Amino acid sequence: GVLILDLHNPVFAEILDAVQAEVRQHSFSMMLVSGGEDAALEKTEIGTLQEFQIEGLILISHQLPADFLTQVASEVPTVTVTRSDISIAGMDTVSNDDVAGASLAVDHLVSLGHTRITHLDGGDNPVSHLRAQGYREAMARHGLESHTTQVSGGLSDQAGYLAAQKALASSPTALFVANDFSAMGAIAAVEEAGLDVPGDISIIGYDGISLGGLRSVNLTSVAQPLAELGRLAATRLLERIETPGGKAHHDHVASEVIVRGTTGPVPAKP
Repeated sequence: GVLILDLHNPVFAEILDAVQAEVRQHSFSMMLVSGGEDAALEKTEIGTLQEFQIEGLILISHQLPADFLTQVASEVPTVTVTRSDISIAGMDTVSNDDVAGASLAVDHLVSLGHTRITHLDGGDNPVSHLRAQGYREAMARHGLESHTTQVSGGLSDQAGYLAAQKALASSPTALFVANDFSAMGAIAAVEEAGLDVPGDISIIGYDGISLGGLRSVNLTSVAQPLAELGRLAATRLLERIETPGGKAHHDHVASEVIVRGTTGPVPAKP
């Protein structure tokens, strides 16, 4: 059984593809449900999966509380992907190191000469909190505490658009945005304000989603190894099905900056 947070987000879709490919190699079939970012609905959907007597469960992100996860993990082998903030005995987690990934984004922008780097955060969720933490720590490491600016945003293109509009008031030369969807909205806001990306403002996103070859997007991003997340999650689940009751594994994978066309040198002073 697989619970996916959002069917429309290609990040989760790429992870799901790798999960499916791995479990099929071991003669398992897969049942997919989505809670649509609603914890109550997620509980209902997991209950439905359990009625079908699933042999294992993978949660590709979720909104579930620790007490419910503890119950589920005691009933069926369970692995969580992308979230590592809740530690449950017997439940494996596979996630990206979001603090380190955010640090890579800041390092990239600083290497281009930027100091006025604003972070458009992803809102109130564990992954976004870690990326914001990485931003703040990296800015401090570069001696840029006085330029540390965080604007409340979200993980949608609309949220990125609105956050970028607010951020422009402080005249940043670069924006580090919590995810790629939000970064696309930020690009629209910057261009709508009559500014050039990256000529006037550089923008870097996070996730490294497949852009389908759309050159008009051309987004620099901190890319997660999404297929590796899915493959590793499926591997951990198969191991737990084969040998239940073992110690929980908490795997982290590393990201890398994929440089495309939305970041460039800091604009020359007039």
